[in-house]
Amino acid sequence: MPHPYPIREIARQAGLSEATVDRVLNRRGGVRASTVHEVHRAIADLDRQRSQVRLTGRTFFLDLVVDAPDRFSSAVRAALESQLPLVRPATFRARFHLAEAPPVAELAATLDGIARRGSQGVVLKAPDHPLVVAAVERLAEAGIPVITLVTDLPTSRRVAYVGLDNRAAGATAAYLLDQWLPEEAAVLVTRGTGTFRGEDDREMGFRATTRALRPARRQVDLADPSGDDEVLRGLVRDALADEPAIAAVYSLYAVGGNAATVAAFADAGRTCRAFVAHDLDTENLALLREGRLSAVLHHDLALDLRRACHVVMQAHGALPGTPRSWHSGVQVVTPHNIPVEVGVGAGTR
Repeated sequence: MPHPYPIREIARQAGLSEATVDRVLNRRGGVRASTVHEVHRAIADLDRQRSQVRLTGRTFFLDLVVDAPDRFSSAVRAALESQLPLVRPATFRARFHLAEAPPVAELAATLDGIARRGSQGVVLKAPDHPLVVAAVERLAEAGIPVITLVTDLPTSRRVAYVGLDNRAAGATAAYLLDQWLPEEAAVLVTRGTGTFRGEDDREMGFRATTRALRPARRQVDLADPSGDDEVLRGLVRDALADEPAIAAVYSLYAVGGNAATVAAFADAGRTCRAFVAHDLDTENLALLREGRLSAVLHHDLALDLRRACHVVMQAHGALPGTPRSWHSGVQVVTPHNIPVEVGVGAGTR
């Protein structure tokens, strides 16, 4: 049968001698039918693994560009570095561009610099802003695939999104709070003021599901423009003073802010009957263990980044298949089911 493999490689795959494989391939006879089948099966196995053979020794340079607070950026970096040794047999080398709330023009300039220098792929967490979308367009024109992480840029030419299904996460938060709250209780929804699509999608999923489950439920929205915990603490106190029915919180923040919200309830002498947050960073892990958070909606960030590496290889034809988006499952974590790999450390995000 036609094949591109040396006899030695087929023999190694089949566990047979080179002489036996040679007899089978040249149809010389004197070989059992089961042995002929083993040779054909070995060739079929090698066909399936050709993509891995092609990858051996190949190096992909990956640029990670993240607009986020340092503790989140550091967690993303650590998650990616934990996966690089596992993406085999190819070799990935990562370059990091991490900043907290940089000017959008500066972020676009970073992406343009990558386009000029060259890269095999960009993993990007950035606000949904026209300057960023235009920079992604220029990366695509340069043949550099962009994979959005955690928060999407759906109108851009990114090749895929990897991360949490944010609408499903918001819907899950609404469902949980509906189980725990009386009908008259209002929910405080806290978030930053950036243009991150992920937070928008979480809020839309939460609002739509709350409307379907409990149409009369009041939602009080609070956006913190400062990113400062003490400012947020004061804003939450003000919201509690204005709305006596607030009895629960849904925090859209990717990281931070929740300890300040808990403190504001204590300042006001109010009970928070339920609090749903996102991601098991160090702060949320401590609050969950103390019973200050009712549940944390979590996902496997390391798996997301491994999938991003696979998408890069697919985009370059080094793995079979067409690049496509990957939505992580929503994990509902309570004080009683903290994942072992998180509980023993400082948290994954």
